[in-house]
Amino acid sequence: MAIYDLCVIGSGPGGQKAAIQAAKLGKRVCIVEKQQTLGGVTVNTGTIPSKALREAILQMLGNRSAMPSEQDFYEARNRTMSELVASCQGVMHNEIQMVDRHLRSNGIEIVHGFGSFIDDHHVDAISDGGTRHIEAEHFVIAVGSKPAKPDSIAFDAEDIITSDEVFRMGVLPHSMIVVGGGVIGTEYASMLSALGVKVTLVEGRSRLLDFVDAEISEALQYNLRRGGMTLRLGEKVVSIRASEPTGQARSVNNRIVEAVLESDKVLRADALLYAIGRQGATDGLGLNKVGLKADERGRIKVNQSYQTEVEHIYACGDVIGFPALASTSMEQGRMVACSMFGQSCRSVPQEIPYGIYSIPEISMVGWTEERLTKEGIPYEAGIAQYDEIARGHLLGDTTGQLKMLIHQESHQILGVHAIGTGATELIHIGQAAIAFNATVDYFVNAVFNYPTLAECYKVAALNGLNKLRGM
Repeated sequence: MAIYDLCVIGSGPGGQKAAIQAAKLGKRVCIVEKQQTLGGVTVNTGTIPSKALREAILQMLGNRSAMPSEQDFYEARNRTMSELVASCQGVMHNEIQMVDRHLRSNGIEIVHGFGSFIDDHHVDAISDGGTRHIEAEHFVIAVGSKPAKPDSIAFDAEDIITSDEVFRMGVLPHSMIVVGGGVIGTEYASMLSALGVKVTLVEGRSRLLDFVDAEISEALQYNLRRGGMTLRLGEKVVSIRASEPTGQARSVNNRIVEAVLESDKVLRADALLYAIGRQGATDGLGLNKVGLKADERGRIKVNQSYQTEVEHIYACGDVIGFPALASTSMEQGRMVACSMFGQSCRSVPQEIPYGIYSIPEISMVGWTEERLTKEGIPYEAGIAQYDEIARGHLLGDTTGQLKMLIHQESHQILGVHAIGTGATELIHIGQAAIAFNATVDYFVNAVFNYPTLAECYKVAALNGLNKLRGM
């Protein structure tokens, strides 16, 4: 039986970084991964595939015929999904290879098999080739999450699907209902709508992405509606079923999906994507063998050091819940290994940026207007529209904007919010400014390359400063 200083269960972003950091500290480390490919959900079904699909869609849209006929569109659509998915495979393959290379170059042993605790120091890695017994001083649970699938819904991986099955659609549907206006639902809804699918997005709250600054969320909703999407906000789905089409109804798979709303409205489409919530992938992990228990959503409780109730067992990433981002999971993994082996390290969680890869994309860091108002903090908002930035016109994006929130008295930057091309890259300038307690004067006096989207910071700073001066 192999004995390790650390055994990591799961090879997603959190597991990778925990393993590599521990290896850098001279520890003997192994990773147990149930799939034959490394990288977890992030590389195989989540972050990388969806972002690769988004980029492929954007590239395709740049060359699309201005006036396609219905027949042209139908034929192109039948080719499009398989071609788009094929174009993503290379990106995914490269990421998998990179993960493998990084782990092996750090001397980390990779064990393929389903990890299950036997007791608090032993795990079995179960595979078709047999079972391997592993002993370790410490463990990190980084098993990630999976789409929530309520028992009341008859998922069939074809007409009624989760985000895991989007890549398996051979042909794009004519119409689709997306249930859930969170990050995943909004991202896929916007991608499918951009491809010409008639999308109806149903969200129980009054607006999409309610953790995002309200003005930015409203701008997104405007863009989605302008692109042809139907938004059913403040509506809840009470039942979903698939049936045979009747009358003149058309369906790619000769099936129609019906979603009944709480208001008694009935929505019909070729397919339905259910994107409400995710569940920690803790089934079969044997948590009861070590005195741990996941909550009703499969999440494991940890303290500020990502330590579970069992002293030498830690957890990180999606399995511990919010914020459940690949970026934060990586940082949590690093912090776990440092904490576990007594290494001093510092993180700045209050400056975590958020990126939503919808079309258009959204990003944010720091405080929102709603939170500042609730906390009674005096602020002013400086706005820069892409329409007034030369780079915006060069990119063909004149609807984007960047908002900078400025403390009325100290002039410190409190938050930055952006929507439009490059928003997820642009936000990191604001992240650095907030981390180093910069004031609006820095951006007023700074010189930016011309023409760039980064100029938005200077324009927003001047706009905000003029408001503060009553000009």
